Amino acid sequence: MKKSNLPASGTLSESRRKFIEKAGLTTVMSTFGVAFFTSCSTSEEDDVNPSNTNTGGNSSTAGITVSGSTITVDLSVQTRLATAGGWLLIGSAATLVANINGSYVALTSVCTHSGCTDNWAFANSRFTCTCHGSVFDSSGGVIQGPANSPLKQFATSLAANKLTITK
Repeated sequence: MKKSNLPASGTLSESRRKFIEKAGLTTVMSTFGVAFFTSCSTSEEDDVNPSNTNTGGNSSTAGITVSGSTITVDLSVQTRLATAGGWLLIGSAATLVANINGSYVALTSVCTHSGCTDNWAFANSRFTCTCHGSVFDSSGGVIQGPANSPLKQFATSLAANKLTITK
């Protein structure tokens, strides 16, 4: 009788089990993507979201003062707000700030969909909460859900290269 090159049946079923587990995980990951497993995660950063993809959101806390309901941003230090399209996420104050063609807007960074606060991107005068994909215009209005309520807008004023935000 000819000897088989197959391993013992216990080993073969163990190999099959591992293959099926890996194939199943691969199928789930390709179907839902990694975002499915990390969609509601939060950052450990106090003031800035390092995962933002455009250049405006990343900055240090230098030049930012938060005192009660007033935020002061020294624009000579926080130069990312100096040009149109520049923006900041001030995590310690739960505030988004953007330069919209020379005017400054400030909004809450607490998404009205599920309360995510530090997962934001900004492009084309639109803020996107990257937790679940809600998109807001520069006034805080909902452009695309799942959020169905606007972001709260805060008053801004500029004097002597200092931007003041009143919540």
